[in-house]
Amino acid sequence: MITTGTCLAIIGMVLAVLLSGIGSAIGVAKAGQAASGLVSESPDKFMKAFLLQLLPGTQGLYGLLIGFLVLMRINIFGDVLALTDQSGYLMLYGCLPAALGGLITAIYQSKVAVSSIGLLAKRPEEFTKGMMMTVMVETYALFAAIMSFIVVFMPNLQTIS
Repeated sequence: MITTGTCLAIIGMVLAVLLSGIGSAIGVAKAGQAASGLVSESPDKFMKAFLLQLLPGTQGLYGLLIGFLVLMRINIFGDVLALTDQSGYLMLYGCLPAALGGLITAIYQSKVAVSSIGLLAKRPEEFTKGMMMTVMVETYALFAAIMSFIVVFMPNLQTIS
């Protein structure tokens, strides 16, 4: 039996996957535009530009992981848990850090990646510095995903018997 609580958990899962995926798609696209411009002038810089383009895509992976963990937690592949409303809201709210954190950090990380691609174009020897600056934004996406993970796996989910 699918309860309101279970539906709320599924909505949280959808938000985590969808919003972090949208942020990653926007971020990878922006960085990809800058990388394509650089590679058109300097094809030898493809791999470094590609690495910078990839970074905003990780937020989508974090959201996907949280979404999959929610599905596992409610046993979507077996006898689905009939969660109480309270537990459903807990799961929904637990997904929000990964959802919103993924959306926002991917977009901002792409801005740093675009700037780092510009740095790579002008001073290729400074690639590592640009990579480090881009990765700094990643830490906040990781913090958000960790918080979602902790909440999703809180031990006291209540079910309707």
